[in-house]
Amino acid sequence: MTDRLVAIHQPNFFPWLGYFAKIARADVFVLLDDVQFPKKGGTWINRVRLLVNEEPSWVTVPVVRKYHGVREIREMRIDEQTPWRRKVMGTVQASYGGAPHGDEVMPQLSELIENPTDELAEYNRAAITKLTEALGIETEMVLSSSLGVSSQATQRLIELVQAVGGTAYLSGGGAEGYQEDERFAEAGIDLVEQGFEPPSYPQLASEPVPGLSVIDALFSCGFAGTRRLLDPDGRA
Repeated sequence: MTDRLVAIHQPNFFPWLGYFAKIARADVFVLLDDVQFPKKGGTWINRVRLLVNEEPSWVTVPVVRKYHGVREIREMRIDEQTPWRRKVMGTVQASYGGAPHGDEVMPQLSELIENPTDELAEYNRAAITKLTEALGIETEMVLSSSLGVSSQATQRLIELVQAVGGTAYLSGGGAEGYQEDERFAEAGIDLVEQGFEPPSYPQLASEPVPGLSVIDALFSCGFAGTRRLLDPDGRA
């Protein structure tokens, strides 16, 4: 019997290469949309970095923060008081309009950026799903809110893996300190470390800049070239 490998992550805003590498390697990818959105501080759920004048610069989706208590990611609304989509498109066109694969990428990307929904989780889900398809990745995508799991922390991860019939969990970097690894084994779930190392590729900068949105790689390498970057060892 082969493992059914499950990865779980919040629906981030045009995320980086490692995010899509995780999707590519998994059999099922669970978008964690029913956990708390951070009340303060920055988060990858509504911002990411792009190259602007050869320097990494934040691009942000404004969200409505005037609410009491806490909200889940799926409850967050985009603040439509400013023309932020037009601003993001302007940044992308100015920074990447002359990139090697601009003609290939710009039409699809502009459609995703212009998505009119005011639901942050849905906006990100749509972009992630469409880009995954464009990259030729066939991983099954599931919203955690559809699975009826209400436990917390490591137990939530375990139950989400079980809810989609998984036998192994793909753990990304940065889980140390809150993820109780031994509990996966106790539940009969194999723990697989992603171990993704950001590959180098031609960028519109004099020095390599890691951790940028997948948008950067797409304009430099195209869809086929970016797909190859996701798993240089051929494991995806």
